Amino acid sequence: MFGSQGKRKTGGYSGQDYNAELHLNLKDVYTTHKQTITVNGKSIRLTIPAGVENGQIIKISGHGGEGVNGGPNGDLYITFTISNNTQFKREGKDFYTDFELDIYTAVLGGDITIDTFNSKVKLLVKPETQNGTKVKLKGKGFPIYKKEGEFGDLFVTYKIKIPTNLSDKEKELFKELAKIRNNGN
Repeated sequence: MFGSQGKRKTGGYSGQDYNAELHLNLKDVYTTHKQTITVNGKSIRLTIPAGVENGQIIKISGHGGEGVNGGPNGDLYITFTISNNTQFKREGKDFYTDFELDIYTAVLGGDITIDTFNSKVKLLVKPETQNGTKVKLKGKGFPIYKKEGEFGDLFVTYKIKIPTNLSDKEKELFKELAKIRNNGN
């Protein structure tokens, strides 16, 4: 597949296929953008669609080596290496993240503000929310490749944070709660 012996057309041979690697950050592929790369001394202007996957290969026809004896040019294969240094784990079009929820909000419920990939979102936490509860935020995931304006989902897992460095008064109140709970009152 990769080499100078291409298909014969009109007595010529197709040019050699080239391979290139493009390193990008996750934030770079959240939106469609243009980028110029240099392959074998030639500048090529690319449009990189939002939602490109790590390891994905895109073929650019005719940007490989020149054809021989009037044969067609080879193709350029670009492999994307995408690094993710965000708090979000990406799986295809979906994002996953954990959110530390304080024990009071978990027990009583309330409003919280969560970071999404490119904004913030207000959520209402239900009273008596358990540790490990998952919430799905529709359309707050990653752009879907080649589907303009369509996004995956963001899944948030609540991790309940137990308070530390309690004051004597707070300890007393927790003891009272424990008594009430244990006596069934």
